[in-house]
Amino acid sequence: MAAPLLKWFDARQRDIAWRGERDPYAILVAEVMAQQTRVETAAPYHRRFMNRFPDVWTLAEAEEDEVLGLWEGLGYYARARNLRRAARRVVSEYGGRIPRAVSELRTLPGVGPYTAGAVASVAFGLPEPAVDGNARRVLSRLGDLETASPSELDRVARTLLAAVPERPGDVNQALMDLGSAVCTPRRPRCGACPLSSRCLALRRGTIGERPPRSRRARSPERVEAAAVVRRGGRVLVLRRPSDGLLGGLWDFPSVRLPSPTPPAPALTRVLREGFGLDCSVGEEIRVLRHAFSHFRLRLTVHQARWRSGEVTNPRPHRWIGRGEFGDLAFPAYLRRLIDEEISPRNAR
Repeated sequence: MAAPLLKWFDARQRDIAWRGERDPYAILVAEVMAQQTRVETAAPYHRRFMNRFPDVWTLAEAEEDEVLGLWEGLGYYARARNLRRAARRVVSEYGGRIPRAVSELRTLPGVGPYTAGAVASVAFGLPEPAVDGNARRVLSRLGDLETASPSELDRVARTLLAAVPERPGDVNQALMDLGSAVCTPRRPRCGACPLSSRCLALRRGTIGERPPRSRRARSPERVEAAAVVRRGGRVLVLRRPSDGLLGGLWDFPSVRLPSPTPPAPALTRVLREGFGLDCSVGEEIRVLRHAFSHFRLRLTVHQARWRSGEVTNPRPHRWIGRGEFGDLAFPAYLRRLIDEEISPRNAR
């Protein structure tokens, strides 16, 4: 199957920003960015990131705020923090050279089986599988795999890689491209597939059942309220803990609400008891909604005016002016609010 797969790949491969790249550091950055993100979305981020941090040394020396700032809008911010931590490990333990062996790559923060296999095969030409969601779909249909377990997928992928030992990176990328363009989840274009004559699922009529799907329950809704606290032309912002959700990003004082609960009294109380601030909580600015992987957020944002007190909460905090919001990394769902309601262009 490898020969027709590579023939198709050579003629129809996707135009991806980092395709053809052989620098293991650039490939590592690209693959981390592409985790849970479409490559088209990741491409401009990759260009900006590589322009600012062209090698592992510059990333290792960077401040976390700057790294998160360049990542803002890409989501899953733990990837950015792990990438910076990985760069520091590479500098301290490997002399600034990305390790070749999958076993060593897997020890780097944020590097799992897929990312390690992609770097090893594309950058170093090693016959290691790199099975993302697209490749999983292709392989499970080719072998008509009922469970598509990691061990089954690994076995089929290694069979393909062994057939063309000189092009392991291209085999892995060809499987991904085929899954993206032809072997799609719904309505696959089997007539355009170079492997259709060898596809067991097509032959047996089980295409729609491969890979097996698990039914996901609807995510629960979390209701929160946040306050934009103003004090003499400046706004209070807090940094989220590095080891939690959206770790390392900045946001506004907030409180989780049991529904139904009026937001203003709850915010007044949490500002007084949790932050040591006496504030007047005023009008609602906007209701924001954002879907995370395991819950849906409904966030009501209110204006608030500082009257007295100093921040007692141990979280890092700043009182910043309108022109300083661009210097800090905020969750994407807050950035539009900041740009439209708080930044100099449309400040209240």
